[in-house]
Amino acid sequence: MAPRKNAKGGGGSSSGGGGGGSGSGSTSAGSSSPGARREAKHGGQKNGRRGGLSGSSFFTWFMVIALLGVWTSVAVVWFDLIDYEEVLGKLGVYDADGDGDFDVDDAKVLLGLKERSAPEPTFPPEESEPHAEPKEQTSLGTETQNVEDEVNERIQSIFHEMAHTEHAKKKKPKLLNKFDKTIKTELDAAEKLRKRGKIEEAVNAFEEIVRKYPQSPRARYGKAQCEDDLAEKRRSNEVLRRAIETYQEVASLPDVPTDLLKLSLKRRSERQQFLGHMRGSLLTLQRLVQLFPSDTSLKNDLGVGYLLIGDNDNAKKVYEEVLNVTPNDGFAKVHYGFILKAQNKIAESIPYLKEGIESGDPGTDDGRFYFHLGDAMQRVGNKEAYKWYELGYKRGHFASVWQRSLYNVNGLKAQPWWTPRETGYIDLVKSLERNWKLIRDEGLAVMDKARGLFLPEDENLREKGDWSQFTLWQQGRKNENACKGAPKTCSLLEKFPETTGCRRGQIKYSIMHPGTHVWPHTGPTNCRLRMHLGLVIPKDGCKIRCANETKTWEEGKVLIFDDSFEHEVWQDASSFRLIFIVDVWHPELSPQQRRSLPAI
Repeated sequence: MAPRKNAKGGGGSSSGGGGGGSGSGSTSAGSSSPGARREAKHGGQKNGRRGGLSGSSFFTWFMVIALLGVWTSVAVVWFDLIDYEEVLGKLGVYDADGDGDFDVDDAKVLLGLKERSAPEPTFPPEESEPHAEPKEQTSLGTETQNVEDEVNERIQSIFHEMAHTEHAKKKKPKLLNKFDKTIKTELDAAEKLRKRGKIEEAVNAFEEIVRKYPQSPRARYGKAQCEDDLAEKRRSNEVLRRAIETYQEVASLPDVPTDLLKLSLKRRSERQQFLGHMRGSLLTLQRLVQLFPSDTSLKNDLGVGYLLIGDNDNAKKVYEEVLNVTPNDGFAKVHYGFILKAQNKIAESIPYLKEGIESGDPGTDDGRFYFHLGDAMQRVGNKEAYKWYELGYKRGHFASVWQRSLYNVNGLKAQPWWTPRETGYIDLVKSLERNWKLIRDEGLAVMDKARGLFLPEDENLREKGDWSQFTLWQQGRKNENACKGAPKTCSLLEKFPETTGCRRGQIKYSIMHPGTHVWPHTGPTNCRLRMHLGLVIPKDGCKIRCANETKTWEEGKVLIFDDSFEHEVWQDASSFRLIFIVDVWHPELSPQQRRSLPAI
């Protein structure tokens, strides 16, 4: 059997100065070494010599120990020496199977002997996150008989770790004011119903308490939580709006405990964001920061609130304030680096993104930060870029090192280049290639009219050069004015809903002039494939790389690739290059997914 690793935190403990965790060569009070266990088996004597107690002495000591155990148990219960609720709350951290407590099944999950239970999805339904390649399942083989011993040892190791990381754990929030302590029995009974999943009964119980004691902050907070839970259960935005209002009512009451006030407003802000009420959420966050100006975590949340409404300047000011006070705040660093990169301050952004991710602080292990750090490094010629892409892949943020889109549906076939037959869209490809001259001529006519319909690329993807686009469809919506300039092309495309209905893509002309280089980049989603129809292609100097294969365009021919894979373009010819870009749904998406996936 392979040697077992220490419990989480052992050897590399981040609590205190590192003296709390146990390294691989150390022993703990809760777990004896194999050698010690062997000695105990042989009576604790070396060289096989046995010592022993007489029968009467053994019986006497047995009775003494038994009586001590009984009186110790009585003392623990009588004098309330152990806060069992607190102990159970701490063990809840290790609830790996989602059943609300810590038991042998949870220990087996921690050991890797049982899969972690998947959480129930919340509403509204969204596509799943980027995924890593599935890992091999550990084969137990003939080691099954050792499972329980290993479980017990790991449990002891967990307890040992808890003892050494006690000081690092947050205090239990204080939610009761003086009055609420007098009605604690009623509050606890209602909360018990909520925790048991009897949401409707819990709502009624808390509403009755609020009716009797309208000034009780804890009762109103419990009502808000129940409405929140009920909204999720019923998938009801109306009920969720009610919960948001009740959270606000909590904050408006007199004598609200500080912890309860903070929890209520934070949850209100989160649920406002969930409904898309970004400006309302921002107002709630601003109030939180006013109430608790020294809490940098709330300022970090406020910065995110500004980013969600596109106010990068105010977000930047917030993170600068945070970093002035706490210069090693990893959350502030990654977001500050993200803003710098958006402002095209590429080199400046790198240390903030890198140090922020390396901090391991909550909220820093996000695919967007790996994405932008790698991209920034590529643009300054730093060869470490792929190291960070690799790490992002290993941590489950990217489907692969090459395929780094962030809005994905798991399980879709993934390859850089596709043939028409593989896509299933043979009729569309044939129609494009058969009518390529018609499509070309309408594109050239629009160029000649010089109406400014070709707009410069605005996603900061160019290192240098001139690249413009003329868009006919965007996110599945037809641009009626644009189609007046290319009516036959638009009429032709109307027959193919796999492209005109692709709400995660575009249909557009793309013109690129000599001397242009497009940085290596990836598209936002794996839900589409991209077709390039060559219209005006210079003889030499134009090429496109997708992943590790480079191709060139041909007039009248379609290239198909998955733009969620890294791709890069060079235009080193002596004249312009014109192509027609047609995005289509990934062929493995179901009709229901095509209807329900949010537009990008």
